Amino acid sequence: MRDINDRFMSKTIADYNPNDVGVNNGNYFGMPFTEDDARLVLVSAPWDVTSSYGGGSSAAPDAIIEASTQLDFYDPHARDAWRDGIATAEIDYVIQEASIALREDATKIIEELENGVDINENFLLRRKLDKINAGCIELNSKVYSQTAALLDKGKLVGLVGGDHSTPLGYITALAERHKSFGILHIDAHCDLREAYEGFKYSHASIMYNVMESVENVSRLVQVGVRDYCEDELAYAENNPRIVQFPDAELAEKQFYGQTWSSLCDSIVEALPEKVYISFDIDGLSPDNCPHTGTPVAGGLSFNQAVHLLRRVTENGRQIIGFDLNEVVPAGENSIDASTGARVLFKLCGQILRSNSDNK
Repeated sequence: MRDINDRFMSKTIADYNPNDVGVNNGNYFGMPFTEDDARLVLVSAPWDVTSSYGGGSSAAPDAIIEASTQLDFYDPHARDAWRDGIATAEIDYVIQEASIALREDATKIIEELENGVDINENFLLRRKLDKINAGCIELNSKVYSQTAALLDKGKLVGLVGGDHSTPLGYITALAERHKSFGILHIDAHCDLREAYEGFKYSHASIMYNVMESVENVSRLVQVGVRDYCEDELAYAENNPRIVQFPDAELAEKQFYGQTWSSLCDSIVEALPEKVYISFDIDGLSPDNCPHTGTPVAGGLSFNQAVHLLRRVTENGRQIIGFDLNEVVPAGENSIDASTGARVLFKLCGQILRSNSDNK
């Protein structure tokens, strides 16, 4: 794949025709940009260890790359933004290999927990858990190092998971460069569990870990959440940095005549000037992503999500980074990968637009 990519890159940007057939050159959207000439670089994290129901999101980056070559690049709400350059960082498949190995251990632990076993009383399970937590720390470190290096070069960065545990290192890197920013979190789940199932860096704990370890995040705005436990609700209610727009409340307000656009403006109003977007694909309704690890009835439509992303930029917020996660491809021509590719392109358009002088 890299040889094909090198031959394709021998063409100049001026030779690239966005209206032509998408080229499977190993890059997201088949674009010809390199890290040097692109404003935005997409980093992949093919990691899926702690998924508590269905797995498979470690295959998402490759599947999204393949599906993304079928996209057309006209976006009326971020017209020609991609011309600032969207590059693809080389994927570290050692991450995926480690994920596959650790996923077997995690699955065993989850099965034993569901059978009522106390893993603290089982030496072998405890050792597996320690190994998983150590592996997650290593993953966080790799993501931190890769994204920090790109940020130091003045690049915008988007992270493509993988499960939702993957962006912690990236958010940490951003916090070292921005004194204060908010997170717009689109998700079916709050992800505010502490060390869920014993996994300190669980996909269900990402926002808990952010709130506990990244003080520079001044506001976490959660949109579309609809499946969470009482402990998570209590944690959110007792943390003044967290604001929630639950799916049921958003639906109820629309039932009584409030427009989605006005609701989006209320959501954006809760965000500070600088915004990081964390987009879990299961924030969308399950028809858009039927194979995601933990699908939940309800959720945003694709167009609702896109409108919300637009309103972030149109209301003057600066998007400083984003992640897309929990896409689980299923076979050829997967709607999951296709939806993921389209959400990714919209995220790319809005981050480039919000950092442009020509918004």
